[in-house]
Amino acid sequence: MPISKELQETRSKILDFEKRIEEMHLDFQKYCQGLNPKMPEHERLERELLFFSRRKIFDFELSKQLDRILYKFQNRKRIWIRWTEEFQRGVHTKAQEPKSP
Repeated sequence: MPISKELQETRSKILDFEKRIEEMHLDFQKYCQGLNPKMPEHERLERELLFFSRRKIFDFELSKQLDRILYKFQNRKRIWIRWTEEFQRGVHTKAQEPKSP
């Protein structure tokens, strides 16, 4: 496989990961607002990112982009977990409140 084609595929995959992270962020917002009943599966995206990151990337720019995407995912993951905990704590609190007649 020619190097340029391999670089294009790597760049495309990195951009796809970035797009999926953004979509996942919106899905978590919907979940925490109660608009989506099912929590998004961030574990699967994390596994895919980790598997992809194990590849050797010899292009410096692509390597930097991948590092940026990995960093972005980790930051977003922290946000998602915090949002989910706050949302579930709020739902649990509302469920325990006495219902007025």
